Amino acid sequence: MADELREVFGEAAVAARVLELGRDVSAHYAGVDGDVVMVGVLKGALPFMADLLRALDFCPTLDFVRVASYGAGVAPGQLRFLMDLETDIRGRHVLLVEDIVDTGRSLAYLLSMLGERGPASIKVCSFLDKAYRREVDVTVDFVGFPAPPVFLVGYGMDIGERLRRLRGVYELVR
Repeated sequence: MADELREVFGEAAVAARVLELGRDVSAHYAGVDGDVVMVGVLKGALPFMADLLRALDFCPTLDFVRVASYGAGVAPGQLRFLMDLETDIRGRHVLLVEDIVDTGRSLAYLLSMLGERGPASIKVCSFLDKAYRREVDVTVDFVGFPAPPVFLVGYGMDIGERLRRLRGVYELVR
């Protein structure tokens, strides 16, 4: 049986919400002394980050991180950097951009690691938030949409590296 996709957030709804988030984020950083470093969490956040960047009324420095779970033989939930920042964030404002926050474990790890580098502030902007699945207490400062309790693909989210390119968000029905 082939996978079926059911639209959850269509392309127009995604675009409209990203524009609203751009206004909210721009308002938050208005009057901030010093610059903002926008840090995308690869790979999933890339489409959202690109659209959010175009919706801002300021020009942040861009950088990326990539985290993953360790392989077999290591306790579940342990994470490591696959790609670290190139930018020094000491004394700068960081906007961490995620595609989706689920249990909060990856986000907590990133916030801890980045926080040790002495930024002026760290705020989190996630396109989707599955707050009902939270295992770790983390704050998502800017949320695109609360996510329903289904497996989602599209707009950067994938299954086996497939379906990231979709401009909307879809439930994967198996």
